[in-house]
Amino acid sequence: MKLRLDLLEHLKDEDILEEVLANNHRYKPEPLFSKTGVGSLSSASIEERAKEEERSTARIQRAMHRLQRSGKYNAKKRTRSPKP
Repeated sequence: MKLRLDLLEHLKDEDILEEVLANNHRYKPEPLFSKTGVGSLSSASIEERAKEEERSTARIQRAMHRLQRSGKYNAKKRTRSPKP
């Protein structure tokens, strides 16, 4: 899978918050969290992984739509390097 760094600038706070809230129930703070700031993330079920994939696909599609609306999508077409 290729990492699309050009889509990062079109990521919004709402996109991040959606993913945080979706995974928040899996977070388990350690007994001394207030002192150490350490916790853990429990494993996800198969259903949770499927939902995560759906959210990821939707987030990429929203970012692609924002990229196209910004007009930068056509400007970033790749050209061949003149170097051999």
